[in-house]
Amino acid sequence: MSNDFDLIAELREQGKGTSSSRRLRRSGFVPGIIYGAGQETISLAIDHNQLLRKLNVDNFLSSIISIQINDKKEDVLIKDIQVHPSKQQVMHLDFLRIKSDEVIRVKVPVIFLNEESAIGVKLEGGTVTPLMNEIEVSCLPKNLPENLEIDVIDMKVDDMLYLEDIELPDGVEIPLLTQEEPNNELVVAIRVLRIAEEEVVEEVELEDGEEGVEDEDSDGDQETTEEESESNSD
Repeated sequence: MSNDFDLIAELREQGKGTSSSRRLRRSGFVPGIIYGAGQETISLAIDHNQLLRKLNVDNFLSSIISIQINDKKEDVLIKDIQVHPSKQQVMHLDFLRIKSDEVIRVKVPVIFLNEESAIGVKLEGGTVTPLMNEIEVSCLPKNLPENLEIDVIDMKVDDMLYLEDIELPDGVEIPLLTQEEPNNELVVAIRVLRIAEEEVVEEVELEDGEEGVEDEDSDGDQETTEEESESNSD
């Protein structure tokens, strides 16, 4: 496994509550737990700076991570990450323990290839419109892909690609398509965005109309003034 997805952690005592977690964060560590695979839940502490460096690695959040705890290693997935609402600080992590022979379900990123070269973009003035940025897959841990690639180069304006159109690696399935009632959701389309152009046209028409009203009012005032002048002179 790549070192990019390795973490070093320390065991910590359980059941110390919120005050213990605060002290841990003040000392530069992030509290977390590992659970699952029919084993006991363990509490751990991870160096915050180490964690921030790992979070900058592409696909870290959707990859299998190897955590070194003393002389033992645990293969896990991040199931929940809590971050501070206003600071660059991770508050807590939940890790799910995995087993090599058990199927896992993970959301992986979607990468769209050849967006600028697509027929509908290059020749027809369209725009690639993603409807999904990540897709849940199910597979054994060894088959987990880093991402799903979708090539849009042959797509034209108004073309659409759905989940069933994605070429999946061997051993990988999309649960939405294999469930009892399949849900073949739309993933990406190419569309021509006309909203901005229509707003400009409406604005121009409105301005022209307003000018016309002002001219009519101006002419009417002038005619009234001339009639009053003639009446006064009589």
